Amino acid sequence: MARSSSDGSGGGPAGRGRPPMTERRKEVVRTEIARAAVRLFTERGVSGTTGDDIARELGISTRTLWRYFPSKESCVRPLLTTGLDFMAARLRACPPDTPLLEYLEREQAFEEGAPDLGEPVADLIRMTHTEPSLMAVWLEVHHAAESVFAEIIAARTGGSADDLSVRVQAAVLNTALRLASEEMARATADGPGAPPVGPLVRSVLATAARGLPAFTAAAS
Repeated sequence: MARSSSDGSGGGPAGRGRPPMTERRKEVVRTEIARAAVRLFTERGVSGTTGDDIARELGISTRTLWRYFPSKESCVRPLLTTGLDFMAARLRACPPDTPLLEYLEREQAFEEGAPDLGEPVADLIRMTHTEPSLMAVWLEVHHAAESVFAEIIAARTGGSADDLSVRVQAAVLNTALRLASEEMARATADGPGAPPVGPLVRSVLATAARGLPAFTAAAS
């Protein structure tokens, strides 16, 4: 989705003479932009917020904002990928001869390691149901994650990421994680007191495991 002129276009190359930012610093800036965007989207709605507004909120130029994101809606992407990146890392580390749930339990992924849904993320996921442009970002994030999951499953089984069985397993896993996030966001809508996200992820993965042979038995 291209940015509109009302969002303050004018991206361009970084100014000469500036020292390069580390990747870690870039990620910090991207996350700060994402949080500012969610705050403004929550207060004003997506249509009532421009790229200029997001940049002003952070005290940066709109030109700088567009160096990080191509549109105001895409600014929220870093907040939507954290849990998926975490799960992808866990999947890669899962030994071939260990069932996924057993490995995640052993690694305490459902208690200590799993990133919880903070209030901005929960607000954002709830907004995807009323803001089509944010829903598009949410689905794009999961579409990209599904390809990553397929590559991990293929490496585990010795198959190809294009194999239908691998793609189905990746889709099952991806959908389970998306539904867990959406259910947690829904549960927190009425205020504090919602259960932590870890047990919910454990529950959906236990259900999804019936369709994940690559992670329920030793890889052949």
